[in-house]
Amino acid sequence: MAAAVAIQLRLVANLMDGMVAIEGGMQTKLGLLFNDLPDRLADALILVAAGYAIQWVRWGAELGWAAALLALMTAYVRLLGAAMGATQWFIGPMAKQHRMAVLTAACLLAALEAAIGRTEHVITAALMVISLGCVATLVRRLRRIIAEVQAN
Repeated sequence: MAAAVAIQLRLVANLMDGMVAIEGGMQTKLGLLFNDLPDRLADALILVAAGYAIQWVRWGAELGWAAALLALMTAYVRLLGAAMGATQWFIGPMAKQHRMAVLTAACLLAALEAAIGRTEHVITAALMVISLGCVATLVRRLRRIIAEVQAN
């Protein structure tokens, strides 16, 4: 339950930070760096920790690392496209807010799962959904970037 709350607080803090910078006209040249880098670190830490929480299979940690690396790749592709002059595509199906929604729901369901004596299956399923969704997101973003760059 605490993890679900912490994930949502992280998203609210990120949202507020961006709104203050944009709405308050306080953007700086380094704003993108200081906005994006902590997001990537937080994503990786949260997803890897979720993987290490899985103990019922031997590959739980690897699943967390895979989800984290795929999440990092979605951001990398978005930023690489922008560096090539394309639009920054924040589309999913597994963009940051989607990943965190899936993991928040999984944390809440995992509390129920533990109450009935089963553990870690929901977190495992969530990391699988996140990983597959990140692959779909990568394909979707790459297609958009390639089309946009080739059209220009």
